[in-house]
Amino acid sequence: MIPEDLRYTAEHEWIAGDGSGPVRVGITHFAQDALGDIVYVQLPDEGTVVQAGDSLGEIESTKSVSEIYAPISGTVVSKNATLADEPEIINGEPYAAGWLVEIAPDDPASVAALLDAAAYRALTES
Repeated sequence: MIPEDLRYTAEHEWIAGDGSGPVRVGITHFAQDALGDIVYVQLPDEGTVVQAGDSLGEIESTKSVSEIYAPISGTVVSKNATLADEPEIINGEPYAAGWLVEIAPDDPASVAALLDAAAYRALTES
């Protein structure tokens, strides 16, 4: 359940895209599985400037509330409005319909600096 074409963070976010344009961000299958049933998602508004490693929002599940961290620095260009009414989509489709935000990166090269699938797999299996 770790798609090969994505980049990852040690905090269990994924990034789709190479950074030449906006990248899509979500949480991994590993993260949603650990959280359990997701009941609420708080995301930043479009136009919000984020710094890599800073809080991007929160995900609340029946077990806990967890921070979502920005994988790269940039500007939020869109958020998944469907999650306001249907946050449980993340549990069923963390790599598809359950995406969180799209960010226009300040530095396109920052995407390539993230973990590849093999490195993320090693992280989650250790």
